[in-house]
Amino acid sequence: MRIWIVGGSGGIGYALVKRWLGEGHRVVVSARSAENAEPLQNLAAVYGKNLSAVNLDVMDDGGMDEACRRAWKAFDGIDLWFYNPGAYEPMGTDEWNLDAFERMTQINYMGAVRLMTRLLPYFEHHGSGRWVWNASLASYFGLPYGGGYSAPKAALVNLAESLQPELMQKNIRLQIINHGFVKTRLTAKNDFEMPGLMTPEYAAGRIADALQNSERFETHFPKKLSFFLGLLRLLPYRISLALTRKMLR
Repeated sequence: MRIWIVGGSGGIGYALVKRWLGEGHRVVVSARSAENAEPLQNLAAVYGKNLSAVNLDVMDDGGMDEACRRAWKAFDGIDLWFYNPGAYEPMGTDEWNLDAFERMTQINYMGAVRLMTRLLPYFEHHGSGRWVWNASLASYFGLPYGGGYSAPKAALVNLAESLQPELMQKNIRLQIINHGFVKTRLTAKNDFEMPGLMTPEYAAGRIADALQNSERFETHFPKKLSFFLGLLRLLPYRISLALTRKMLR
């Protein structure tokens, strides 16, 4: 399988790159400095021509067309496009920063929009394909201090729900991943206990296994956190918001 993973220089993305290369897939990996990233260069020394790096900043609309062209050309097509970039900055109302809000919206949501508009003609011409967007369980319900992150993730999920029926008509399968806390440089910003905290390798394994064995629209884990946040979404607001107020510092 030919895979393009956008946001693959660290965390879950890098763990997925290693996993998929180890399974024999051909992988194009993109990040802002993917072509100079030492971990990716080390992988290239092992896996050779099965790995291709393409620099891409998902906030830079001007570089999208060339990045898509290079990624598609690397292995003469793409079977699976995995969108993984993420930006996170926890903020209370006394810490609001407009630049941080805009950055999270651009990376967590608009980057996928920019890429999908360029990639759709490629996949339509090919006649089939698979898109997987890595969202978050935070998309289920807005929690204190995390709205700048969860709002664009929720928008990404909502967009996927809207597009899935149309894309299926074009033989393009769109799937989403909603996962919980993963130990990365992003979650290191949290100053609270994170239930079900996972390593990137564990999360990548769950994602890779799910994509190999399931055609479900959504993959979500871990189970307990998925249940709790899903319950908040179903409860009357007078109850769910009373519960989230207890999370305030």
